[in-house]
Amino acid sequence: MVQLTLPKNSRMKTGKTWPKPEGATNVRKFQIYRWSPDDDANPTIDTYFLDMDKCGPMVLDALIKIKNEIDPTLTFRRSCREGICGSCAMNIDGGNTLACIFGLDEVKSKVIKIYPLPHMPVVRDLIPDLTHFYAQHASIMPWLETKTNRPAKEWRQSIEDRKKLDGLYECVMCASCSTSCPSYWWNGDRYLGPAALLHAYRWIIDSRDEATPERLDQLEDPFKLYRCHTIMNCAKTCPKGLNPAAAISSIKQMMVERTV
Repeated sequence: MVQLTLPKNSRMKTGKTWPKPEGATNVRKFQIYRWSPDDDANPTIDTYFLDMDKCGPMVLDALIKIKNEIDPTLTFRRSCREGICGSCAMNIDGGNTLACIFGLDEVKSKVIKIYPLPHMPVVRDLIPDLTHFYAQHASIMPWLETKTNRPAKEWRQSIEDRKKLDGLYECVMCASCSTSCPSYWWNGDRYLGPAALLHAYRWIIDSRDEATPERLDQLEDPFKLYRCHTIMNCAKTCPKGLNPAAAISSIKQMMVERTV
């Protein structure tokens, strides 16, 4: 997992420390990033303690327990709890991942540190503002674009062509990869980032799509595609085990081949 830590000169303040659960013998300490647009004394790091014998196995279980039983003001996104919706992406133990499928036993540090996804505006606590991220995804036309007449029943695809989409369609748009990419940190206003480009490639190689030239034209830009320097943070941190860097490399290769 990609390690992303706060700089030594960070102005993060120590926030509230909640009491340890009485009578518990299996206790773990949680340090969680807190920020509210209504509070001038932030951001801070609040400290919580949980009895692991009375907590579910995943980091999301711990967050829900904290919110339900200790601090109802703690704010985070979550929905499916199965690694499908991508809502609960956050920085846990120094790496971006999904809280619902990341086990508490996978956190090797004694203190479990939880922050919002890095290098993104924060709405509140562990919730990043993904407005720009979603706009970039929409810009790559994430839908089947056709020119021929619609078939009576369905757009047919061979088994071989369908296999080309494996490792691409599984992306849940959690933003873990893009927010772990230094190129996206530096050029996020113009560089589309690993997630959007992975989805772009998914539609470019779909045998049913008939807009490949237009899709490649749209990506022919010094920043949209070519700011990728194959650092590989995206592949290392993806909670679904996907490889956006390989997809980006394939798009670059297609760009070269069509000019030959």
